[in-house]
Amino acid sequence: MADEQRNGPSWGKPLQPEDMERAPEEAPAEERPTEPRVTYEPEPEPEVAHDEEIPDSIKAQTREGEHPYRWHLGRKRDHGSSDAVEFIDVKKAFGRNTILNGLNLGIPENQISMILGPSGTGKSVCIKHMVGLLYPDEGDVLVHGESVPNMADDELFEMRKKFGVLFQDGALFGSMNVFDNTAFPLRQHTDKGEEEIAEIVNRRLKEVGLAGAVDKMPNELSGGMRKRAGFARALVLDPDIVLFDEPDSGLDPVRTALLCELIQEVHEENGGAYTVITHDIMSARRVADFIAVLWKGRIVESGPASELFNSDNQFVRQFLSGEAQGPLGME
Repeated sequence: MADEQRNGPSWGKPLQPEDMERAPEEAPAEERPTEPRVTYEPEPEPEVAHDEEIPDSIKAQTREGEHPYRWHLGRKRDHGSSDAVEFIDVKKAFGRNTILNGLNLGIPENQISMILGPSGTGKSVCIKHMVGLLYPDEGDVLVHGESVPNMADDELFEMRKKFGVLFQDGALFGSMNVFDNTAFPLRQHTDKGEEEIAEIVNRRLKEVGLAGAVDKMPNELSGGMRKRAGFARALVLDPDIVLFDEPDSGLDPVRTALLCELIQEVHEENGGAYTVITHDIMSARRVADFIAVLWKGRIVESGPASELFNSDNQFVRQFLSGEAQGPLGME
């Protein structure tokens, strides 16, 4: 009896009819439940001219046998606003190294935009074109509808007053304290008196949390404090457009999150077209309203951040999720 309980009623003896009644019937093959098959639709081919002359520096970034712009569908999703800055078929090369190769991009008004892309793909070059530090070899760059390359020197000088720029390291003058660094644009570009300048500077420094650091020198500041001082300086002329060149560079994750929060709070209070150059995906998730993904000198896809993070483009999906597998390799 113990053996029967241990091994079951049919162990060591013929199968009984009652045992057969308990055995489940096997479903016919055509009725067996099957696991749903996952299928992947091939990515539609972009509208590119296959006889287009591709610069050697772009080919060098491309896998053998693949068209360099296979994933560049050029999809521009509606961002619901007018463009503060627009790139039209912009090409820019330094010697044999082509950086921008037919760039088309619109930066929306009153939104926080992020230009994302692999390192060395031309993101910072875009900023320099916006403010007229570089001019395109071909194409045009418009700021509020006006062509930057066609501006006379005095027009360019006035146009630059529309911009505030936060550079990677803050770019503070080492011989000036925080107050004088922040006041520099006002003293350089306006006729305001010192009392009015002091009111503006103190307000902006308080806004970025540096009200108690006005007398400190740059070498007395932490990396995050230097970024915030640079941010305050970028705001003192009440710019329509604020540019951030990798503001998270050199910061730890916590200070990066705090800086992103500050950018968002200041934008909510002041408005304007904020453009952040970065390759930090968490920063994009935190603050971006609009995202443009740049690769090989062209935009792969652009549009509202919520839509880009759900894109069906394989390159965009790979880059925004940080996956190792996908169109982007070590080329």
